[in-house]
Amino acid sequence: MAQKGVQLDQETFSCSICLDLLKDPVTVSCGHSYCMKCLQSHWDTEDEKKLYSCPQCRQIFTPRPVLLKNTMLAVLVEELKTSEVQAAPADHCYAGAEDVACDFCSGRKLKAQKSCLQCLASYCQNHLQPHFEVAPLKKHKLMEPSKKLQENVCSRHDEVMKIFCRTDQQSICTFCLLNEHKGHDTVSAAAERAERQRELEVSRQNIQQRIQDRKKDVKLLQQEAEVINRSADKAVEDSQEIFTQLIRLMEERRSDVTQQVRSQQESQVRRVKELEEKLRQEIAELKRRDGELQTLSQTEDHNQFLHDYPSLSALSQPTHSSSIHIRPLRYFEDVTAAVSAVRDKLQDALTETWTNISLTVTEVDVLQPQPEPKTREEFIRYSCDITLDPNTINRNLLLSDENTKVSWTSQQQSYPFHLDRFTEEYQVLSRESLTGRCYWEVEWRGFVSVAVAYKNISRNGDGKQCRFGYNNKSWMLFCSNSGYNFLCNNVKTPVSGPESSRVGVYLDHSAGILSFYSISETMTLLHRVHTTFTQPLHAGLWAGRWMVCSTAELCKLT
Repeated sequence: MAQKGVQLDQETFSCSICLDLLKDPVTVSCGHSYCMKCLQSHWDTEDEKKLYSCPQCRQIFTPRPVLLKNTMLAVLVEELKTSEVQAAPADHCYAGAEDVACDFCSGRKLKAQKSCLQCLASYCQNHLQPHFEVAPLKKHKLMEPSKKLQENVCSRHDEVMKIFCRTDQQSICTFCLLNEHKGHDTVSAAAERAERQRELEVSRQNIQQRIQDRKKDVKLLQQEAEVINRSADKAVEDSQEIFTQLIRLMEERRSDVTQQVRSQQESQVRRVKELEEKLRQEIAELKRRDGELQTLSQTEDHNQFLHDYPSLSALSQPTHSSSIHIRPLRYFEDVTAAVSAVRDKLQDALTETWTNISLTVTEVDVLQPQPEPKTREEFIRYSCDITLDPNTINRNLLLSDENTKVSWTSQQQSYPFHLDRFTEEYQVLSRESLTGRCYWEVEWRGFVSVAVAYKNISRNGDGKQCRFGYNNKSWMLFCSNSGYNFLCNNVKTPVSGPESSRVGVYLDHSAGILSFYSISETMTLLHRVHTTFTQPLHAGLWAGRWMVCSTAELCKLT
């Protein structure tokens, strides 16, 4: 009855909104009580309507009532909490669903304090006492309460399993030892436990050692992060200063060019104006002389005409040429061309070296490297869109299919002059520079070289400095129907592998890995290079002219 009364009290002093005991109880004029925060939150949702209701009886209040704490209710709630706390310990002694119950308690069972491996039973504090007082029971092995005691009993013979069979790696009883496990390698469970315990301790020591090693690694990584941050901050600060200097220099040069052009403009315009003024004076003089001659021509006095004619007929020599030769309107266009040339050179320099700048950002070498892809699906994740650069292609190569395919042709193409163009070797480089992890595939026919090269590889002539694979600036896999050969720095390496009209290329720039694969129904490694790449790379293709018209095409993988 007392418990029922407490439960009734809990319901009586509970908030109908949160269903918990009242916190800072408030009572509205209709008589219902709530937690102050609960009722405030409820009324906050009704602010737009400006009508505030009781959550239970729905009585309307307007304006919004001011809430004051009900001190009497607060005292009663605190007393109820105190009574629950005092009653709790006794109630908590009973076993719940998650607890191990005492096997000897009748009725409502108490929590077990210990389990006995010999008795295969669990005991509460009261029923455990004989194990501390009775001599035979004192020898029993006690352990923390466990629900798995019956797992120590043989399911076939209903005997405690005290033996371990190493042959079958399982615990057994004495009857099992005499029958199914006769002749097996057996020891007592305690002996096996002791040996496994030693192994466990060794494992723990290894784990603890690894923990210490990893803590050292963490500390090193933290130090590395600090170094990276300091270095990055310094690089940003220095770079900003350098770029500021460059901008200042460009501003100065712009000001100089403007000043020089304006000065020259003023000088030339002044010279033109002076010449113009002299010509205008000469025109006025000529008009005056023409008027005098006209007047003389109209005189009727022959003697007067003959007298005045010698002094008027003789013209003075012109101070300037009879005609002004105007040059084509290119007074300052050369200045524009010169500045444009400076801009183009600066843009080329920035484009060529920008990726070099990014490569100088040192990677954290202490980090674990990512594993190399194993399947073609994994390789394709690193596929990149590559197009061929028309400014580098040899004139005996025909570029097609949105700058992804080249074919050898005997008729030279009318590509415009460009310093990046290969003049003799039938080669072309990609427009994009390659860093990080990249993968692409090439479909080929005839005699083709699939290569990578630095952008600064030579372009003029047909010597070793220009052709892929014959210098230290390029790496090349030569493909033909008779097989493969790999070349770098003029060293040829025969490559064996299944014939295929498609070759896959995998590049891990930072790791210095370059791999070539034969692609058919399977993906077979042909050749792998381990080196150090000092610059960004460009994909390269070479197509020869022997017997057939060779073609090579960059495949679309995405």
